[in-house]
Amino acid sequence: MSNAEATTGASADHIRALVSVHDVMPETLPQVERILALLDDEGVAPVTLLVVPGAGWSSEGIEQLRGFQARGCELAGHGWIHRVDRITGLAHRMHSRFISRNVAEHLALDRVGIQDLIARCHAWFVEQGLGAPSLYCPPAWAMGPIPRAALASLPFTRHELFGGILSAQTGRMHPVPLTGYEADTALRTVVIRAWNRLNRRHAARGGWIRIGIHPHDLELRLSEDLRRDLRRFGSYAGYSEVGAPLGDFRD
Repeated sequence: MSNAEATTGASADHIRALVSVHDVMPETLPQVERILALLDDEGVAPVTLLVVPGAGWSSEGIEQLRGFQARGCELAGHGWIHRVDRITGLAHRMHSRFISRNVAEHLALDRVGIQDLIARCHAWFVEQGLGAPSLYCPPAWAMGPIPRAALASLPFTRHELFGGILSAQTGRMHPVPLTGYEADTALRTVVIRAWNRLNRRHAARGGWIRIGIHPHDLELRLSEDLRRDLRRFGSYAGYSEVGAPLGDFRD
């Protein structure tokens, strides 16, 4: 079966897609607006925005986030500053070289540091009057050296990891394939396109897929792949619907 056969027609009709826009920061708001305009044009909803709290938000930027909420977007936590000042250890160095570059801030922290960062991230939304978010996604989907059991004591109810969606209270992992489009070199284009092809096949079997959009994806080499994927699947869902019967997620 070809990739096209695996993800079009009847095969694609039953797939539910989770769409998220990553790295929402003051400096990326123009790109986020452009992405949301495209999603509106394609009839894609709901959309989850992964917000970086420590990126230097002004009152005007906070109002823009409230405007996104008014348009139906869900806000989620996404690290604190979305960068690291140092690389710690071989594993982090390899992750930085091939996947995350300098954004996987969890990998530079120990367990206590990660717990503090996640708690601080959640508190920021409440302090800004944006409500309490339920979803947390570590930068580059890299949670770092913290046991899953420790997440139950933190305020987010679910976490998006590289392999899927984790319920913090139960520790249950819901595997969901992931597609990405942040290809700014020829090598990354080849690797990410192959990765996306594989995960569309997995989605055809499992019925769920994640479409992770980064702010500059519409300007990069896989922009047309992204547009095709937005039109490819049968329906869209929110993260709270993963693993829940009849769309009613319960941890």
